[in-house]
Amino acid sequence: MIHGLKLLARVGVIAASLSLVSTVSVAADPIKIGVAGPFTGGSSSMGVSMRDGVRLAVEEINKSGGVLGRPLQAVERDDEAKNERGVQIAEELINKEKVAATVGYINTGVALASQRFYQEAKIPVMNNVATGSVITKQFTDQPDNYIFRNAANDSIQAPMIVEEVVRRGFKKVAILADSTNYGQLGKADLEKALDGKGMKAVAVEKFNIKDVDMTPQLLKAKEAGAEAVLTYGIGPELAQIANGMTKLGWKVPIVGSWTLSMANYIDNAGPGGEGARMPQTFIQEANTPKRKAFIEAYLKEFKPKNDRIDSPVSAAQGYDSIYLLAAAMKQAGSTDGPKVKAALEGLSTKVDGVVTTYDKPFTKDDHEAITSNIPVFGEVKGSKVVYAYTDDMKKGSEVRTKDVAKK
Repeated sequence: MIHGLKLLARVGVIAASLSLVSTVSVAADPIKIGVAGPFTGGSSSMGVSMRDGVRLAVEEINKSGGVLGRPLQAVERDDEAKNERGVQIAEELINKEKVAATVGYINTGVALASQRFYQEAKIPVMNNVATGSVITKQFTDQPDNYIFRNAANDSIQAPMIVEEVVRRGFKKVAILADSTNYGQLGKADLEKALDGKGMKAVAVEKFNIKDVDMTPQLLKAKEAGAEAVLTYGIGPELAQIANGMTKLGWKVPIVGSWTLSMANYIDNAGPGGEGARMPQTFIQEANTPKRKAFIEAYLKEFKPKNDRIDSPVSAAQGYDSIYLLAAAMKQAGSTDGPKVKAALEGLSTKVDGVVTTYDKPFTKDDHEAITSNIPVFGEVKGSKVVYAYTDDMKKGSEVRTKDVAKK
């Protein structure tokens, strides 16, 4: 009888131990975050830089104890800038990997094709690079919207581009935009911004991905008397615009969307790319302690060529997107999609990011973290992007937060 009681007691201890081990194991399970972007192909400068910024943030957070006592795990997938591939990845990350959220999307078309699956699954998406104005508005007709963004959308960038040419006294401009959703939606935003200034482009031309000769489009713009070329494109084709202008001996300024800051433009355009200007949320300049630490850590970890981040904007916004999600999960005390979404819409603590200090960046009706007071103008100079204006350099060293009044 005594032997039997001892045996039962031992079994009870073993069971309790196994239960404890099981509980610890469950508590230590990683929080999976999907990371979707083009890590190969013409958009890879953006995709790889974004991915590496995400990796850096995940590593830092895990060294500090993770989130809710659990490590973060980035589940990376290359969408190749293809809509159909993005859809496949979304379904895999949701149904197989069981991600708590996904960050990324470089290409507007891929975002619009893919994020509907997260909306249906009630899983937050943090767009950290794609800028098509419609992205966060895709599901605003539904009671809850799970699509967020911490990048400067085209409704911000297009007016900035037009303001730049007006400030410089140009009255005749041409628009060259690629045939992707990004390029054509951006073209529409440019035309709207021009109309607001009582202007109309003297030439509007389209080009395709992988086009290597822009002579026909450039000749039409030149013959129309364009004093500046406005661009909206996502790949190395932008460099062909600069190269084509060099061949024609046509020297007018290029002003375009933020993608003119990418390495595949700067390196392929060569001297013809110098002077191009574009809106930037982040320039690789150590003008705040946070940016200095980020740049040093990025260069040490990933060792990019010439100590230049291929796409600084993508890297910085990728980094910040993870910290925003981590803050929401901590506030929610959960990784449950609806709870994380609600926390994002009402963050009670500031998030010290590289792009800005995020102070109440989202509300239920506003899922855009970046407002028009945050981006500055960059200029290609000496094979890198620098501040185009001294005032912007000073502005860049200040803590810039979302301007609610401008929404």
